[in-house]
Parts: sequence; C-alpha cells; structure tokens
Amino acid sequence: MPDFVDEATLHVKAGDGGHGCASIHREKYRPLGGPDGGDGGRGGSVILEVSAGAATLLEYHKRPHRKAASGRPGQGSNRTGAGGADIVLAVPDGTVVKAADGDVLADLVGAGTRYVVARGGRGGLGNAALASPRRKAPGFALKGEPGEQRDIVLELKVIADVGLVGFPNAGKSSLIAAMSAARPKIADYPFTTLVPNLGVVEAGETQFVVADVPGLIPGASSGRGLGLEFLRHIERCSTLVHVLDCATQDPGRDPVSDFEALEAELAAYAEASGDVIGPALAGRPRIAVLNKIDVPEARDLAELTQPLLQEKGIDVFAVSAATHEGLRELAFAMARLVAAARAAAPPLEPTRQVIRPVPLGEPGFEVIRTGENSFLVRGDKPRRWVQQTDFGNDEAVGYLADRLARLGVEEALADAGAVAGAEVAIGADDDAVIFDWEPRLPDRSDDALGSDRGAGGAVRLGPRGTDRRLRS
Repeated sequence: MPDFVDEATLHVKAGDGGHGCASIHREKYRPLGGPDGGDGGRGGSVILEVSAGAATLLEYHKRPHRKAASGRPGQGSNRTGAGGADIVLAVPDGTVVKAADGDVLADLVGAGTRYVVARGGRGGLGNAALASPRRKAPGFALKGEPGEQRDIVLELKVIADVGLVGFPNAGKSSLIAAMSAARPKIADYPFTTLVPNLGVVEAGETQFVVADVPGLIPGASSGRGLGLEFLRHIERCSTLVHVLDCATQDPGRDPVSDFEALEAELAAYAEASGDVIGPALAGRPRIAVLNKIDVPEARDLAELTQPLLQEKGIDVFAVSAATHEGLRELAFAMARLVAAARAAAPPLEPTRQVIRPVPLGEPGFEVIRTGENSFLVRGDKPRRWVQQTDFGNDEAVGYLADRLARLGVEEALADAGAVAGAEVAIGADDDAVIFDWEPRLPDRSDDALGSDRGAGGAVRLGPRGTDRRLRS
C-alpha cells in the first residue's frame, strides 16, 4: 500500500430521515386527546473539510465507503426523533471534488473550507403536524426522506508557491534537500521521486513552499511516464523552476533542448486540461537552473548555454546542490517572484454559499409523455412526496393525492392529453412509482390539503393495484 495517494474514489451515503409517528393522546377521562405523534429526526450529512493535519488521500483509498447516521423516528407525546450525526471527512488543502462523470463540484482551498457532498434526508412529519380543521385526527404520518447517495472522485493538487520542473535525475530532490529541511529520497536511477515532496524555503523576509514532483519526460502530457500524476501538482504553483542537468550522459540531450522539451510538455498539458486554475502555465514566471556545476564538464557546459537561455528572457542560475554553490542567489530570485505573485493576487474571500430559490410562478414539476397513454411526472416536490408516503395506509395515499392536486399535477396531465386509466410514473426515470390516473379536476373552492378525501372520499391518483410496484 502506498504512503501517498493523490486520487481516490469515494462512495458516500447521507443518513435517512426518521419516520414521523402516528399517535393519539391517551389519558384517563380524556377520550378525545387528539393526535400527538412527533416528527422524525433529520439524517446526518457527509461533509468534506480541509484540515491542516491531512496530507494525503490514503485514508479514503483504504476505506472508500462512508455513511452518516440516520435520524431517529418520532414518538408519541409530541416527541421529535433525534437527528443523525453529520460525518466530517478531513481532506488536504488543494483537494478538488469531482462527480463520477468528471464535472468539478468544489475546489477546496484554505483550512476550514467545507463542502456538503451528500445531504441528509428530512424527517417525516408526525400526525400532530398534519392535523387541520378538516383532518382533525390523521391516522398516518409521513416517512422520512432517504439521504443523498453518490460517488465522487477526490483529486489532490499540491499547494506550493514554486514548482521544480525537470527530467528524471536532473537533481530536483537534491536541490530541495539542500534548500530546505525536506529529506526526499535521492538515488542515481530515473523516477526516484514517485510522490510530491514539499520543502519550506526562507529568503530574507519571504517564506515560501517549494514542490519537488516526479520527473518529466517527453510525452508526459499524454500520459507517458508519471505524466499527468506529475503535471497535476504544478497547476497551483505561481512560479516554475526548470532544473536542467548539465552533467547528463544521455546522447542528444543538453540544457537548451531539455528546456524546450519541458516547455512543449507544459504547453501541451495546459491545452489539454484547459488550464483553468490561475494564470496559464505558459504565462507564469520562469527560472532556469543549470544544475551539477560541481562537475568540471558540467560547469563548462553551463557557461556555454547560459547566454542562450537568457536570450529567451528568463533568469538563469548555475548551481550545485552538492556544494550549495549559487543556492543563496537562487533562493532570493524565487522569493522575489513569489512575493510579486502574492502582491498581484486578489484578496482571499470566504467561501460563499449560493442559494438559488425557485422563481415565483414556476410549477416545480414537468409532465413528459413517454407513450400513447403513459406519462412521467418529474420534479423535486412530487418525488419527495412519493418517498414520504406510506402506501400501506389509504389515508396517507389520499393525502398524497390532495397534495398533487393542489400542486396542479392533474391539470398538467389533462393538458398533456392524458385520459382515464393513463399510466403515470412519478419520480426519477429509474426509480419511479407507477399510478393509474382517474381524472377528476379539483374544486378550487375546496381546501385541497385539508379535505378528507383520504378518509373515505375518492382517491383520484393512487398506486396501481395492491402491489404498488416500482419501476426497476
């Protein structure tokens, strides 16, 4: 099992709401005590929160299934059920939350930032809350709503000010070890660095974080080598440092050609990914570092190539991670670019929760013809109301019919061309309850929600047959 995981698929399930209680108050010498059933408790939600103590997604790689507690059912004597506890999952700073289809749901940056990834279901109303002047003693209660369930992908993009870019064995790990207290793995074979390493560097009054990430090779933007696993971690860096190996023995390689190859891969990755985080990779400040000048031949090569790289308009530093030559000047050059990027960045604003209420006058549902005499009613309210209904109780089914009539579902079905006996499905396409429709438009002078049709009147919209079958 790896010690560092920067991507994990998480299966989350929020808690279900508790069922409401149908209860009648009983007390000696008080035969008509009235309904006193309490409401069910709300289910717990699944929340992602950025924590300074989290540095990897390894925990969710090991345990990908997380479930919040459900709400408790209501009880008699107007006792409301206890709510289910939320489950808070700590994630590292820089975690991107994506849906299973790849859509970005949230970009979690900054300690304490939260995102509710699955909301708990609302508790069902008890019969005390359902009582009305016309329905004085309801013999039913509403069921709790199921909690949200979804699959999400967590992707970690390391938060660092400076990203070290270079070919395998260019000396990036040695460089970060010489400039900071980080102690990455260093060896003389390619792809020694398999996971990002972070080091804190201090130059004057500026303190910044440097990321040493896996080595880059031509074709990395299309997945070669460690490819995208590398490139993902430089998206948030404000400054890029090209570490060029002046002592390489590989034929056909030199600092200038390595620099051009790195630039080509960064441009290809920016184009493929959209480069939506921060300024484009192609426009971010660069520094070129000619490394390993402690080797005589490498020093000579650095002196030859330094003017060629400077012609490209970037700062070039010849350094040795082994002897620390040139590292002080390099650190202060990094600090200047980081300070300038921080000064130009807009001030951080707290994460705002956006609420989009339904516009006034909107019906809140739609009727879709699915066959010659079959229809699908799609909408949040009808779906929730069906989930809350106990179809084993005729009075509860009558109450559902009243609510749907008041919402305007029957009129919409008639306008859509439905006739008696039409097959009407309410809910999601793959999990809908099927009804037989018996048209009889409501009397607008009647208080639909308070009517007593469910206690003995005609139910115009009820589940087909006695099996109340669900569409699978």
